[in-house]
Amino acid sequence: MNWITERADRFFENLYGAIATPLFYVGDTHLSISAIVKLIILSLFAFIVARIISEGIKRSLLVRMGLDRGSREAISTIISYILATLGCIFVMQGAGLNLSSLTVLAGVVGIGFGFGLQNLASNFISGLTLLFEQQIRVGDFIEIDQLLGTVENISIRSTIIKTIDGLFVIIPNIKFVETNIINWSYRDPRCRVHIPVGVAYGTDPVLVTEALLVAARLESNILSHPSPKVWFRGFGDNALDFELLIWIDQPQKSDEIKSAVNFLIDYELRHRNIEIPFPQRDLWLRNPQELTKHFHDRKDDHSNGQVFPQNAKHSAELKSNSTVSEPKKQGVKSPNNWTLRDLLRRVTYFEQCTDVELRQLIEYGYRQLFPTGQIVCNENDPGDSFYIILSGSVEVLSQKADQYIATLHEGEFFGEISLLLGTPRTATVKTSEDAILFVVERHDLQKLLTEQPNLADQIAQKLSERQQALRDLGLLDGDSLEQTPFIKIRKRIQVLFGI
Repeated sequence: MNWITERADRFFENLYGAIATPLFYVGDTHLSISAIVKLIILSLFAFIVARIISEGIKRSLLVRMGLDRGSREAISTIISYILATLGCIFVMQGAGLNLSSLTVLAGVVGIGFGFGLQNLASNFISGLTLLFEQQIRVGDFIEIDQLLGTVENISIRSTIIKTIDGLFVIIPNIKFVETNIINWSYRDPRCRVHIPVGVAYGTDPVLVTEALLVAARLESNILSHPSPKVWFRGFGDNALDFELLIWIDQPQKSDEIKSAVNFLIDYELRHRNIEIPFPQRDLWLRNPQELTKHFHDRKDDHSNGQVFPQNAKHSAELKSNSTVSEPKKQGVKSPNNWTLRDLLRRVTYFEQCTDVELRQLIEYGYRQLFPTGQIVCNENDPGDSFYIILSGSVEVLSQKADQYIATLHEGEFFGEISLLLGTPRTATVKTSEDAILFVVERHDLQKLLTEQPNLADQIAQKLSERQQALRDLGLLDGDSLEQTPFIKIRKRIQVLFGI
């Protein structure tokens, strides 16, 4: 047994001697296998501690400071790198290494690093650039090389992107320096989405505008401001080309929102009997009578015993198909079938507007649902909008006189006097049933009057004719009910709307 113990002791002595034997010297300090293992373990410990501290700072201090996710991730990553670097320096100094003696070694390693690891060095510098500049941050929705996704992590070598399909893509950091990148979340996440729509020739452009705007207003993910717009792109080969422009603040859901809007557009176009054409070609015959006579002669030959081609029976119907169908007679529109253009023309001040002017007004306004019993506007409130009743009904009440005035139904309007003259509301309006109102606000009307200054003259003329009627109602104060000439009203409108 003694000899076994002696051999074991001798083995461990030789092993310790081999581990403790200096392999090379760095300055005055020798490095053995045991010293190298110790340095590696301590360095890993320094990295772990730095990571724990940076995560603690991110979850406690940075969250309380109210910073967004991208800023928190960038700051915590930089803190982690700084602490890890300081930890490694302390470990090397604790091991007795003279850092000044590492200058030559660092230079040699740097040369090898530059030549042999160029890509890694480029990604390292690019990663630091991304973290410090913060033009791309964790949580941003970006597009790079036709790849759409959310930035999940930015490390020293690469950046992880989560696509809208749930896939994780690892992209080298150098790509973000060398490639044009679209950052949908940079500063302002709002972006404009274009939805092309083609309709058949002969369709009323104003009716198309109304249908597209109604579809846009029905989608809850579309922003009200900036308001949706409709552009008439041009005359295509088979259709009139329109484009609906909408604003969203969730760019990562752009495809989902487009799909929802397309469903709504299809419904609105079908509801208004607006045709969505498909590519087609028209065949015009210069002499259909001669061709029809030819087929009749062939048919007579067939009756005399001659063979009549099988395909001719289809062509024999040419005469009946070549006749021009009479246009369908359109019935008189009921209030339920009135378009917004029809309703706006019933408003005294817009009855002389052109289709172009009405299309702009339709584009600026929006629909809003008011449930039963909801107050639309209160007496003496500022007049900041006027309303057209699309469905349902409202009651007009005078709180000042404590009396019921009237009930307004589909196709009627209210609130235009206080909006145009800048006077307080003269009555309270409350819905008597669920009602959908078309709303035109002050800033939207201001845009129209700025673009169409002649419209202000038309409105001023109509207002000057209604002053006495308003006085007879007793709903305005005596000063504001004084007979006002046309010029004074026009100047008041110009001042109120800044035109």
